Amino acid sequence: MTIAEIFDKGGIVVWVLLAYSFIAMVIVLERFVHYLIMGQPVKDFENLLLAAIKSDSLEKELGRMKGPEARLMQGIVRAKLKNTKDLQSVASRYGSAELQSMERGFRTLSILGHTAPLLGLLGTIMGMIKAFMVIELAGGQVDAQALAGGIWEAMLTTGVGLAVAIPILLLLHVLEGMADRRAHSMRCYSMLLLEHLPHDEIQREPDTVEASHHRKGVVHAV
Repeated sequence: MTIAEIFDKGGIVVWVLLAYSFIAMVIVLERFVHYLIMGQPVKDFENLLLAAIKSDSLEKELGRMKGPEARLMQGIVRAKLKNTKDLQSVASRYGSAELQSMERGFRTLSILGHTAPLLGLLGTIMGMIKAFMVIELAGGQVDAQALAGGIWEAMLTTGVGLAVAIPILLLLHVLEGMADRRAHSMRCYSMLLLEHLPHDEIQREPDTVEASHHRKGVVHAV
């Protein structure tokens, strides 16, 4: 069976699933490029941090860094310079914003991945209804070969729906894993920074990014 035959026999449902695939591909490529150019955490950050604190150049050193970890720590340092008391709240706020930015498009991918099989099933049911309507109009005298052909044509959309949904959900899990690792990195770096800053402003044990994890209620951007 050729691609043209699939679209011809699958009808409008297959065209909608093609649109699903295109939207998902655009989101996935954009997210991978975003993670690629986002910047990586600085190695041996603790020694760099201690040296920067001793030389009173912490803000300058953090300004040279890139990535969500750097922006989170820059926000904490700016808040400290403004004499903000609850640095944990500041870290949580910046961490939540960075995580939301990293997870942009995840909800859309989830919707596409979970509705594609249902859309394929809808096409199959519609096709089966048409096949049985033909049987009824023929008074039950239908050629078995023709009936089998009508049934497999109806089942075609379910197969296409699954073929679209499986890669989308797999890629979504890969992206979620990448976001989880950076969320863990942000939490570790922010805790390390708070541990080495003067402790008079810090009243509670820092919990930063963990509380803003997307599986614990952070609002996603679609």
